Amino acid sequence: MTADLPWLLGLNATPELLTPTQMGQADALAPTLGVPGFLLMENAGRAVARAIRRRIRPCRTLFLCGPGNNGGDGYVTARLLAQQGWPVTVAAFAPPRAGSDAATEAARWYGPMAAFTPANAARADLVIDAVFGAGLTRDVDGIVAETLRAASRIVAVDVPSGLDGATGTIRAFAPRAELTVTFFRLKPGHLLLPGRTLCGEILLADIGMPNSVLQQVTDKIFVNLPSLWRLPTTAPDAHKYTRGHVTVLGGAEMTGAARLAAAGARRAGAGMLTIAAMDSAAIYRAGDPGVIVTEAPLAELLTDARRKVWVCGPGLGSEIAGVALRTLLATGKIVVADADVFTACAGNPNALTGAAVLTPHAGEFSRVFGPPGPDRIAAVRAAASRTGAVVLLKGPDTIIAAPDGRVAINASAPPWLATAGAGDVLSGIIAGFLAQGMPPWEAACASAFLHGRAAALAGPGLLAEDLPPLLPRAIAENSPARQRSNRT
Repeated sequence: MTADLPWLLGLNATPELLTPTQMGQADALAPTLGVPGFLLMENAGRAVARAIRRRIRPCRTLFLCGPGNNGGDGYVTARLLAQQGWPVTVAAFAPPRAGSDAATEAARWYGPMAAFTPANAARADLVIDAVFGAGLTRDVDGIVAETLRAASRIVAVDVPSGLDGATGTIRAFAPRAELTVTFFRLKPGHLLLPGRTLCGEILLADIGMPNSVLQQVTDKIFVNLPSLWRLPTTAPDAHKYTRGHVTVLGGAEMTGAARLAAAGARRAGAGMLTIAAMDSAAIYRAGDPGVIVTEAPLAELLTDARRKVWVCGPGLGSEIAGVALRTLLATGKIVVADADVFTACAGNPNALTGAAVLTPHAGEFSRVFGPPGPDRIAAVRAAASRTGAVVLLKGPDTIIAAPDGRVAINASAPPWLATAGAGDVLSGIIAGFLAQGMPPWEAACASAFLHGRAAALAGPGLLAEDLPPLLPRAIAENSPARQRSNRT
């Protein structure tokens, strides 16, 4: 799912992600905008029934219905499939609250009922999980967990029961669905691990919720998509200095890290790239001929006003990285901080204040800010607020947070992007876009998306050095001209 580009780009018009709390607020606002909850429930059930009919042949189907709106959606779906001749049975975990929309829908079900038991789930060819939705606040255990565990084939309504829609974590147990049908907007839990591995195919259905409810949503979270950013364009009269000068600090031992960052920055469009070699300049000079290599002291390099964007950390060693970072920040440079910077700043997040973008992986993040815990969105958002930097927490479900509270979750990366050196390339891509004038959050988001896309183009067996040559193709796919063409 994460490298499924057509599916992902299909979300371009609906990039907002809603937490369960925010979705609850949207549900409450809808009736004030002329869309009653009963109609939304009918539309949700109709969407689930349609999705099932298009993918699965009629078979013995058991609906597991909970007491809330998720169960109400299940009752609607059961009724509609039964009307189409499907052999449908409903097992209710608990009755809906009297007077609720779910109670109204439950009363409209006149088909067979069965006990909510593992044995009945095991006998069904297909089980529809409509027990608990994304807003679950209790662990799934006991009879619910046992019954879901007994099912051999599951379609989930909203999320697999037990999946926390806000964080992607599992509340004791959650089943693995082959299809999950959700409504209006995705939840963060659909994309964050481990939740996204349980959802199977994800279908986002329009149920008539007014888009105007989004105006009331604060703390905005998005799927990282091209609709969130605009890549820089090259003017007809551009030259190498107008396209920006990136300087990468190069260490003496892990020289490949700086070279990978340099390649990422150049392929992202930076007009000039210098590796400032702290040592071993000969190794760097033996690399790509278009890279400038200098052994000039850092203080001297900082006097050149054209050197606005710097990459500090990859392969430097923590002692050199810490000193260099302090120097760069003191002179107001635009800094992408990565790798050894986080060891240098362990337990001292304030030392990162003034950087433009921070790109830690989970271990590096923990070293500086403490373990992110189950709510990684909140942790990354807090780190961005504290440092004033955009924080990009690298991983298979990369999270990017801006100091103003905006968050994006990246879903373009295939699993084979998990290879040494890929993060160094990413820091260089971000620097290349910053050098061309992109704001930090947009540069980080665009870089994460294109980094993942380049990896998808490479295919399994990817090496970090494969990424830069494929970046121009990924950029071309998402150029402003291509985006305008796609919209028309």
